[in-house]
Amino acid sequence: AAVADANKAIRALIILAHVVCADETPIRVGPGPKSRKRYLMVACTSLLTYYFLGDRDTDTFRAFVFPDMDGAVVVHDRYQVYDKFPGLIHQLCCQHLIRDCEDAAQTYPAEHWPVQVREALQGLIHAASTARDQGLPAIPPGIAALFIKAFEHGVILGLGQLPRRQGRKQLKHRALLEALRDRHDDILRFAHDLRIPPTSNDAERDLRPAKTQQKISGRLRSEQVTRNRYAIRGYISTAGKHGAGILTALRDALAGNPWMPPIPDPP
Repeated sequence: AAVADANKAIRALIILAHVVCADETPIRVGPGPKSRKRYLMVACTSLLTYYFLGDRDTDTFRAFVFPDMDGAVVVHDRYQVYDKFPGLIHQLCCQHLIRDCEDAAQTYPAEHWPVQVREALQGLIHAASTARDQGLPAIPPGIAALFIKAFEHGVILGLGQLPRRQGRKQLKHRALLEALRDRHDDILRFAHDLRIPPTSNDAERDLRPAKTQQKISGRLRSEQVTRNRYAIRGYISTAGKHGAGILTALRDALAGNPWMPPIPDPP
């Protein structure tokens, strides 16, 4: 209750953000053998962190923030539930795709396409970082075109080497290649708008404390304890991102005067 108003404000500001990173991780909740696997979700920006406990299903995603984010860019992995909200603009996490390509390279060591696609994505990420440091709004077209051509050629090469299996479930790396082909714009969106990060690393970073807690302490005692824990965690994470002192923010919350995220000026 001490940080409830602050979390409401954080959620509202997440909904209003132009770009948000999102991720989810499984956690164990409940006492003893009655514990069950739930999912901790996070939506974040460089200044905001908002957590939500639920399942990895459409109802949880709907209760989170996504239905209210029409027109926002969400950076996320390839989990299909993100695609059920038509108002979202997608940026698929390139770090996840790079890992998938590394896995494909181990599975098919004689094939060149996994290396080519991975190196093209890594080249675009580096070019985006360089352009951002230079204050540019996008990767210079001539540089972007070279990496995008290599990416597209690698995907075409892979599709030719891993044909579809008729009437059967597709191999996971064939499914990866089809995603690289069919979601071209959702993968390369960051190259044309440097406000968009190429990865959801910020969201993974905000989930790391939950993973660490699970490894060290195991499950949390109940769902309510878990919700309270991550309401506090979202509050102090957001305060810290704004440069506020964590202990001061906690003291103020306990005193009934919680730190509140500043409301940005309208564009």
